[in-house]
Amino acid sequence: MSNEIRKILVTSALPYANGPIHIGHLVEYIQTDIWVRFQKLRGHTCHYVCADDAHGTPIMLRAQQEGITPEQLIADTWAQHNADFEDFNVDFDNFYTTHSDETRSFSELIYNRLNEQGYIEKRTITQAYDPVKEMFLPDRFIKGECPKCGALDQYGDNCEACSATYSPTDLINPVSAISGEKPIDKDSEHHFFKLGEFEAMLKEWTHSGHLQEQVANKLNEWFEIGLQDWDISRDAPYFGFEIPNAPGKFFYVWLDAPVGYMGSFKNLCDKKGLDFDEYWAKDSTTELYHFIGKDIVYFHALFWPAMLTGAGFRTPTAIFSHGFLTVNGEKMSKSRGTFIKARTYLDHLNPEYLRYYFAAKLTNRVEDIDLNFEDFSQRVNTDLVNKVVNIASRCSGFIKKRFDSKLSAECAEPALFQTFVDANKEIAELYESREYGKAMRAISALADKANQYIDEKEPWVVAKQDGGDAELHAICSVGINLFYVIAAYLKPVVPKMVAKAETFLNVEPLSWPTNLQPLTKHTINKFKPLMTRVDEGKLAAMLEASKENLEKVAPAQTTNSKKKAPTDQSDMIEFDDFAKIDLRVALIEKAEHVKDADKLLRLTLSLGDETRQVLAGIKSAYSPEQLEGRLTVMVANLKPRKMRFGVSEGMVLAAGPGGEEIWILSPDSGAQPGMRIK
Repeated sequence: MSNEIRKILVTSALPYANGPIHIGHLVEYIQTDIWVRFQKLRGHTCHYVCADDAHGTPIMLRAQQEGITPEQLIADTWAQHNADFEDFNVDFDNFYTTHSDETRSFSELIYNRLNEQGYIEKRTITQAYDPVKEMFLPDRFIKGECPKCGALDQYGDNCEACSATYSPTDLINPVSAISGEKPIDKDSEHHFFKLGEFEAMLKEWTHSGHLQEQVANKLNEWFEIGLQDWDISRDAPYFGFEIPNAPGKFFYVWLDAPVGYMGSFKNLCDKKGLDFDEYWAKDSTTELYHFIGKDIVYFHALFWPAMLTGAGFRTPTAIFSHGFLTVNGEKMSKSRGTFIKARTYLDHLNPEYLRYYFAAKLTNRVEDIDLNFEDFSQRVNTDLVNKVVNIASRCSGFIKKRFDSKLSAECAEPALFQTFVDANKEIAELYESREYGKAMRAISALADKANQYIDEKEPWVVAKQDGGDAELHAICSVGINLFYVIAAYLKPVVPKMVAKAETFLNVEPLSWPTNLQPLTKHTINKFKPLMTRVDEGKLAAMLEASKENLEKVAPAQTTNSKKKAPTDQSDMIEFDDFAKIDLRVALIEKAEHVKDADKLLRLTLSLGDETRQVLAGIKSAYSPEQLEGRLTVMVANLKPRKMRFGVSEGMVLAAGPGGEEIWILSPDSGAQPGMRIK
């Protein structure tokens, strides 16, 4: 990968200003934000712009329903969208609106240039018209029975029951979705963009590396049936930009929506003193990338490059498409209300959980990804808390208590540290190619290696040995330095967690660790939890708050009716009660006798990101020396219990008849403190 400084402009598709951001939208914005943060971390000049898509019939109608102007509606929506993006750490360089002077200016410029060259044609067409509302109806505002399967209440362009596509005139018993009146046919003159004039150019462009291969192949279907002229006008009443010299005619929202990329960037240029033409001129040598969903490929990969070419602007360097999000295996549908709002998520859970989870699932292919909440909790807890954060947690206490928070004068494992740094090339290539899932696995493997190093060196054992200070200092300093490298690799994905890590490490903001040197004779700050485990109660509360929008949260439980039930079930608990028990791997950091207690030992247990005190009745079977440094299993969500000898904050699991025959449970080899037992 070249070390030359690149100039890059990146966009995400514009969210429609007609409703809230939901977690399905966030797949794209998080995917883009990670890529942009990575480019900036590498030292490249990278600008990330976006805007609300603020025009169209739906916005006009919703504003009427709410008794406000469209301008007020889109302003309110912009504020909500902007807050959601900021709270999910999506760091736009400019988040704007298509209802702007800049977007109007470029829309008119592109239209006029296309018109002057003969790429615009006017002709009369017949459309469905609502005689009550006195307006032409977009396809999505006509409903009726599907002409293919007979399903009721289907939209005018496709059937959600059988997936058939058709013309609104094919609907059986069509009605206006606005007034309920039967539409009538009415003629109107419209403006068409002659897309077919660009067929040769588009065939070459779509197969020249600008698109993913599967997208380019999909577009072949459009070439096979022939590119059709594109209707770029809409009749009044309509909320949008009026077409020059065409009173009562407005640009169709899909003409000015992608132009909004240019409008937002021009707004940024004016604020920051950037050169707009350097990025958009026909001979530009900068890079331009669009991140979009697979459902809008047609507009971005055919109409948009044709419009730009015809108007004398450059075309995108590449368009990156992604799939949809499902939730626990269920399809999300905004029109049917089956989505979790971004704000509902934010009200309950850490946004960086979702950033990491999406990163762990994303590839560079056009594939749907599933948000499975059981997998979500396990992946976040295991990868981030138990592995990554645990490295710093395990080592920082010794550094603070025994060495005045100062790392050793030399790195005791320079070769090991260098292998972590050398991994930067592979991980950078994975980020660059948007193979985030593979990048997360590579980073997780480094975290495993760091934890393995600590396990093998057993600093908790060394700490008790006479004359072991130098070795303890060296081990824990190496652990902190390995964490240092890993934090740099994770910065594009979980920037807030890494910012806390930078504070803990007492270092300047991390850049890409191409030539990172170990921290030596360096003072670190007190360790504070960088990320806590997913709180199952908060997760459940989030789902409860979304249940009216989430048609199906989890598959129904099935029972085997042939099994014989016990005759007396009065003391039996339900499976759901049992499932509430949170079993975690715990490291016994300290064990000691409890004064005046015959059966109890006081255990200090580490769960990776926190410690607990547990009073365990195992004194008859174990001495404190036998327990320290061992892993065991504890019930982590047991309500603290005030006892005669203190408060017990959990319970360790043990089995046996009693006396000396009590055995605490030990997890399998490779388990880490805080890991959940399934």
